[in-house]
Amino acid sequence: MFITLEGIEGSGKTTQLHHIVNFLQKNGHPCITTREPGGTEIGRQIRTILLNPENNDLDPLAELLLYSADRAQHIKSIIKPNLLAGKTVICDRFFDATTVYQGFARGLDMKLIHTLHQIVLGSMKPDLTLLFDLPVEIGLGRAWESLGNGSRSTHESRFEKESLIFHEKIRAGYLTLARQEPDRFQIINAANDEKKVREEIIHILTHNLKKNLKHHDVNVSQDI
Repeated sequence: MFITLEGIEGSGKTTQLHHIVNFLQKNGHPCITTREPGGTEIGRQIRTILLNPENNDLDPLAELLLYSADRAQHIKSIIKPNLLAGKTVICDRFFDATTVYQGFARGLDMKLIHTLHQIVLGSMKPDLTLLFDLPVEIGLGRAWESLGNGSRSTHESRFEKESLIFHEKIRAGYLTLARQEPDRFQIINAANDEKKVREEIIHILTHNLKKNLKHHDVNVSQDI
């Protein structure tokens, strides 16, 4: 099973990662966590370029291609091998982030973005995408608080320094994608406290695990 976490800055994705892992492992699903950008050693070098606030003149097209390069390496080195080994892969951001950040927010050509997705991803797509949604002002407030208290590095604050309008476009873009693929996306009210968000995630995961089990049983019956 391939699960991705998406959302604006400060939406709490990283905070919930260990809760997701604990739940899945307790239910017999070995899993790994990874992230984009930076899920591989090469990706970590690319991440340094992409998130460094000093790179404020990075061209949007160059930004898009760097994310695609990170993803190509990530799929080959981490995602595909672990999925083939029967593990659940949980990824903090994936291709939807590129569609939203470089497409909806930066305004790059969507046909170009989709073409790059096809080249890099092939037929790969997450089984479940958890969208952590909340008002931009709350998310950015949390993000800057994390940067201020040292729980996040100020060397990775390039996107936090974008305008409020930029972040509003990101949120709107995510919600548009969720409407287009309601079977894959599950929207979580990330404005709630950590406990309520965790409970909502566990409810969603429980439902999806049951659905996947039923789907597996049907396939087994058909094979017999």
